[in-house]
Amino acid sequence: MKPDFPSTVAGSPERFSALEVCVIIPTYNNAASIGDVITGVLRFTTSIIVVNDGSTDSTTAVLNAFPGITVVSYMPNKGKGVALRTGFRKALEMGYKYAITIDSDGQHFAKDLPLFLDKLEQESPALIMGSRNMEQTANVPGKSSFGHKFSNFWFKVETGISCPDTQTGYRLYPLEPIGRMRLFTRKYELEIEVIVRLAWAGVPVTWVPITVYYPPKEERITHFRPFKDFSRISVLNTVLVLITFLYIKPRDFFRWLFTKKNWKQELRQRLINTNESTVTKANSMAFGAFMGIIPIWGFQLLVGIPLAHFMRMNKALFILAANISIPPMIPLIVFLSYKMGKPLMRGRAMELSFNKQLTLKDISQNLEQYLYGSILLAVLAALLFWILTFFILKLTRKQKTSLANSNPE
Repeated sequence: MKPDFPSTVAGSPERFSALEVCVIIPTYNNAASIGDVITGVLRFTTSIIVVNDGSTDSTTAVLNAFPGITVVSYMPNKGKGVALRTGFRKALEMGYKYAITIDSDGQHFAKDLPLFLDKLEQESPALIMGSRNMEQTANVPGKSSFGHKFSNFWFKVETGISCPDTQTGYRLYPLEPIGRMRLFTRKYELEIEVIVRLAWAGVPVTWVPITVYYPPKEERITHFRPFKDFSRISVLNTVLVLITFLYIKPRDFFRWLFTKKNWKQELRQRLINTNESTVTKANSMAFGAFMGIIPIWGFQLLVGIPLAHFMRMNKALFILAANISIPPMIPLIVFLSYKMGKPLMRGRAMELSFNKQLTLKDISQNLEQYLYGSILLAVLAALLFWILTFFILKLTRKQKTSLANSNPE
């Protein structure tokens, strides 16, 4: 039996109205629990939007007993992602700025609603995740525990943010940035898509601890299909990771470079004020330059970051150096690769100059020359980056030591 908790005045309807927050409850065939969920939420607010996602049980009859709430219904069932998108759209139409989503299966407790409002007042605007303690919660299914860790890992890869619970359905969303998005997914994977894209858009991501209830296995009702839905989530994460390394990280690097007035000083701090040795920093820069040039275009960071982590390198410096292959540099890298590959072709080399236009036909017919040359160029660039980084850091450290010795306290 699900335990009960008393309500609190901290989540009064006036507070929800002042903050322009509503509660969205997507539901599909949860007639046994949806009534209790709505009743719990009504203790705190009447700003409730229930999305009846094609239920075929007695859900409609249960919802008819709550005339003071907003209900959006449609047939047939289209999936949780569509239900959430429908709820967001309706909330925006009604003028709300934020929406708290809560599942209709009874796992979440309405008594935690004020926690989201407290956090919103402290850190508005933000995406606020309800963080479950999966280690202390009884009856947690094995697949939920695995999926929890799996999702957290990929969210950090895609955004750089460590979030303790990226699979929770109990969240507070800022609606204005969502209203500008064109969301693509339709099932459970939308909950991943939307939080990653909000993070990419610069929305702060934070969390509050929440209580969760997992009923015994024989009482549990779930519409999550492990194979199909997990496959969908895996495909989505693959796409998001590719976008991260092909677009988001280079974009963020250029934003940082051109918007930071003191970017040179910040770069210097990254190089100097870390715990790694000079050799480790030089290795990180050299490996970044090497991976940025070798001919695996589009996959340099996807391959290089795990390798840098495995070899205990400075990943920030690795990414910085890997950006040697930014779009303005690509023509020069390709040109130098063909030039450096020429001596290795034994008379079969393509002649190339800045006055000659390189075509796709040229590339396809002389790919071997490019491959040899790009690998050689990558090795030489890595060597150059290592030497420059090593001696710059050594010189900087020597200057700091001299300055300290000349100014004793």
